[in-house]
Amino acid sequence: MSLRELLVLGSASAVPTRTRNHNGYLLRWDGHGLLFDPGEGTQRQMTLAGVSATDLTWICVTHFHGDHCLGVPGVVQRIARDGVEHEVNAAFPASGTEYWRRLRHAAAFHDTAVIRERPVSGARARLDTGDAPFTLTACRLDHPVESYGYRLEEPDGVTMLPAELAARGVRGPLVRRLREEGVVTTPDGRTVTLEECAVRRPGQKVAFVMDTGVCAAAYELAEGVDMLIIESTYLDEDRRLAAERAHLTAGQAGAVAAAGGVRHLVLTHFSERYRAEDEERFRRQAAGPFRGEITLVRDLDRVPLPRRRPAARPAGG
Repeated sequence: MSLRELLVLGSASAVPTRTRNHNGYLLRWDGHGLLFDPGEGTQRQMTLAGVSATDLTWICVTHFHGDHCLGVPGVVQRIARDGVEHEVNAAFPASGTEYWRRLRHAAAFHDTAVIRERPVSGARARLDTGDAPFTLTACRLDHPVESYGYRLEEPDGVTMLPAELAARGVRGPLVRRLREEGVVTTPDGRTVTLEECAVRRPGQKVAFVMDTGVCAAAYELAEGVDMLIIESTYLDEDRRLAAERAHLTAGQAGAVAAAGGVRHLVLTHFSERYRAEDEERFRRQAAGPFRGEITLVRDLDRVPLPRRRPAARPAGG
């Protein structure tokens, strides 16, 4: 059975607190494990969450501020120590390659050859995901150091309609050919197209938007996703401070989600300036512009992806 969920390993911003570790987010996706922004302490949080280094297939760093990357040395050394044999891709801003390599080799250890570097550059980049069941796109955000958000997309599929297949005489091997080729000829000479016998099943989509000011790329990443994991460092009354430091407020995160038609909004990356009793205000302020489901995460939370969107249009529509 496939598993698609977000595991929150840390949810603080620049300074960890007693209840919130530095950033760390593991997206589980059908046997793949995408670790976003491993901050300091991520290796220990993985242990507390029951996550193994063998679960990781991607490490995606948005930028090289410490709360988003100081866990890289421990994670890499754990991959080596545990003898992970499969390839682990590492995506990060190309402009920070020197930082990546310092982190990658921050201490003496028996190295591993399984990590494949995937530096990202330009305003928008499509990463090579090989035979993985998703695509991965990076878009440059607005932050004092070069920062990228990531968008994971499952290709759309199709759901075959048995009654329509039977009515047109499409049976046995012809069904597979119709799915793969889009058109078949039945034994009685009829031409049947895929759109006559199937409806399109939208693929699931997730976006990960960390440190950024309000910008077009944040909206682009969020467009039409099932889950948006996004920073909400400040409350709305501190929007001037957010603008100065190129971060988002809870209300601004909600506005991005509302504009994109997001289904599930996940708020994280909270400033240490706020107290525990302030936390529900983040939810309320995000709910001003956004009417969908909102999760204000805590460390070690598991957040399942929403159920698939229903098939809503002909396969060829």
